[in-house]
Amino acid sequence: MMKKRKVIVAMSGGVDSSVTAALLKEKGYEVIGLTYNLWPSDDSNLQRRKHETCCGFRARMDAHQVAIKLNISHYMADYREIFKKTVVEYFCNEYFEGRTPNPCIRCNQYVKFGYLLEHAKKLGADFIATGHYARIVYDEKKKRYLLKKGIDPKKDQSYFLYTMSQEQLSKTLMPLGEYTKRKVREIARNLGLPVAWRAESQEICFIPDGNYSEFLAKIRPNDVKPGPIINKRGEILGQHKGIIYYTIGQRKGLEISSERPLYVISIDKKTNTIVVGEDKEVYRNEFIVEEINWIMEEKKEKPFKAKVKIRYIHPEADADIIPMNQNRAYVRFLTPQRAITPGQSAVFYDGDIVIGGGVIKEVKS
Repeated sequence: MMKKRKVIVAMSGGVDSSVTAALLKEKGYEVIGLTYNLWPSDDSNLQRRKHETCCGFRARMDAHQVAIKLNISHYMADYREIFKKTVVEYFCNEYFEGRTPNPCIRCNQYVKFGYLLEHAKKLGADFIATGHYARIVYDEKKKRYLLKKGIDPKKDQSYFLYTMSQEQLSKTLMPLGEYTKRKVREIARNLGLPVAWRAESQEICFIPDGNYSEFLAKIRPNDVKPGPIINKRGEILGQHKGIIYYTIGQRKGLEISSERPLYVISIDKKTNTIVVGEDKEVYRNEFIVEEINWIMEEKKEKPFKAKVKIRYIHPEADADIIPMNQNRAYVRFLTPQRAITPGQSAVFYDGDIVIGGGVIKEVKS
């Protein structure tokens, strides 16, 4: 009798990872659910929360109930230290440098597809699996694993996964990439899973109330320093509360009077200055991307055209990409795009295939 292939499913307690576990068990895998504790919290605080996170106390309990329902093994893992070092500290450092990071991408890179895969190897697993809406395929011609969009355009999560290595892609299963969210809900209901109607988590897991600036100010209060708000001519228009309270394209909260609406167009950490301008000045078309991970090919040396996404909710736009070296590229949109933001990620697409992506480091004026 052939031994079943073992897969570790990252179970967050939500409907997506629960259905992932169910689908893989149905396909004949030996499924082991693993839920991780990512962020320190005391029980009394948890009881008072108005929001529940993807890896909070209730989520861990929900994941355990699903495992019982599916009759699979389920374990808890303490990832708090690695999460704090690679995600939370990075998030804080970036904001205090005047950039706007994406912690979910960072978590995928170092925790969900980094630390988790190493953990799975120690447990003798053949694969890890997540509830992401994306697809992984092997290209015989290129001899490479490719990352593709999920078939549900409203739920595609390939943007968050561009950092995956060839080894990670080869050892990861994402069955939900072939389903719509509606179908996944239907499967959960038909199986009688206790999380079938659970709402999706919309906020960053370690900031469940969505108040980023308050979180940052509590962690590093001495680094929050007021400074000038100026226009492009250098004229002082007001005072800001600290650069952590602002991001590119922001209008609300500037507290300055003007005949026309003004928006944040740049943040200068060195001078602790916020620069504002009219809406048209928020649009740019040239920027530099660093820390690039290429997926479709081992590397890119010649200029190429692609669709580029500069935020998860931002529509793709046509651009020319000019590689500067293995990990750095110059990107030029054919049409100016609103609020290209340092710290966010730019992901390059060829149709539904992820070419690669990196972090926006500098926006050209």
